[in-house]
Amino acid sequence: MMNEARSLTILMAEDNPHDVIATKRAWQQFGFNNHLHIVSDGEECLEYLFHQGKYQDPNIYPHPDLILLDLKLPKLDGHQVLQTIRAKDQFRFLPVIILTNSTLERDRNKGYEYGCTAFLKKPVGYANFANLLISMRTFWSCVEPYSQPLTA
Repeated sequence: MMNEARSLTILMAEDNPHDVIATKRAWQQFGFNNHLHIVSDGEECLEYLFHQGKYQDPNIYPHPDLILLDLKLPKLDGHQVLQTIRAKDQFRFLPVIILTNSTLERDRNKGYEYGCTAFLKKPVGYANFANLLISMRTFWSCVEPYSQPLTA
């Protein structure tokens, strides 16, 4: 999420306004230099990825380098979004981190079965949530991202 050498594009699918506010606050407070795009339901997440509807312009809505995906989304839940993403070759290696309040083992297992990169439980409280985002930034600053091969 957070490769400091280059600014990454992060797509967050989150319908809880408190979590959106906390994310934006941490982004500002800790100087995350990555581009954050937030969508509020599963259908909107897929529209962004496939450049449909209001997300048609890839210059304004670039391909994300990482998705933070809530499970309990309206319209299409996170598992349905993840299944759709993984069914497309172009998104086969796109990192998708499930960031959720769910503690259900079946939700976690389904997430990994459908190809999530990681399954993280949202911590309680802003400070803990911000620390989780900082940890993700540290981790992703060390990761060499997959580059889509150029097609002929």
